[in-house]
Amino acid sequence: MKTTTATTTTTTTTTANTKLILLHPSSNFHKPNPNGHGGAASASHRLWLLFFFTFFTLAFALTLFNTTLPNPTTITPTSTIPLPPSIADALLHYAISSNTSSASHMSLSEITAISTALNHCSPRCNFLVFGLTHESLLWHALNLNGRTVFLDESEFLISKFEQSHPHHGIEAYDMSFTTNVNDFKSLLSVTKSQVQNECRPVQNLLFSDCKLGINDMPNHIYQVPWDVILVDGPRGYSPTSPGRMAPIFTAGVLARSKRDGGAKTHVFVHDFSREVEKISSEEFLCQENLVQTVDFLGHFVVEKVEDDGFEYCRNSTSSSLSLSESSGNEDVDDDEDD
Repeated sequence: MKTTTATTTTTTTTTANTKLILLHPSSNFHKPNPNGHGGAASASHRLWLLFFFTFFTLAFALTLFNTTLPNPTTITPTSTIPLPPSIADALLHYAISSNTSSASHMSLSEITAISTALNHCSPRCNFLVFGLTHESLLWHALNLNGRTVFLDESEFLISKFEQSHPHHGIEAYDMSFTTNVNDFKSLLSVTKSQVQNECRPVQNLLFSDCKLGINDMPNHIYQVPWDVILVDGPRGYSPTSPGRMAPIFTAGVLARSKRDGGAKTHVFVHDFSREVEKISSEEFLCQENLVQTVDFLGHFVVEKVEDDGFEYCRNSTSSSLSLSESSGNEDVDDDEDD
């Protein structure tokens, strides 16, 4: 019996003349392809299948990699991200941790007052500091995205400070002071007599001959609109010390004379309880501008003046010019490290 299926047919005859047809599968049966292209087509299909499988596997792997890998955040040196409060608190804690060991170090309340003023003009605050002290690195860190400039009488301390912190980008300058505490009374008298000329409250001190005006700072210092000024130097504890009357006078002129930036400048005077610092502040920063006193820190807010006025204070007060010897000796005992 001829068949076209892939089976072999067998006919069996029984005694009852009944025919049984048995079908035997043939595992080796192949229908020949007269053209001979079946194998090539099958191989081509397998190649395409392998290609698509590989492509989708790679695509899946790349997608998984990109979704699980976090994108790095690039912070450039010109970033204006404000200082996180947690870092500020940690810095404050670090600075105050050893302050009880020396009377010249600032208290937590004093540091907090200055930090608050810096936060008000954050993230870019112009901060001028007279004097290198225990808190200098703290001031630079608190004003992270702004500009902090230090001025000190000691070239050695400036160099040492910069070498100790080479990666902080410290901007500091040494300068000489020609004043001393012994001459404070006469210096104040001469300055007040020249208030309409060399010692006027609105001017460019770079070209001034006022005895209390500092005119030998780097030229660009006079052009910066300072937001905060701290007077914590030079030394002022003995009659032969330079005293802080010149920085206080200069701070008052810089605040009134600025043309850019905010209308107000925060001026802080440390050791405000000493006679020279207190009288100089009353004369050139003015009592009406005093917003608070915190321990030994005086906090003034001085507004810029648009015209060429010749008065420092609206409510002029007569200050005591006496520098008693007893108070000078007391300052030596109390503030030997200032």
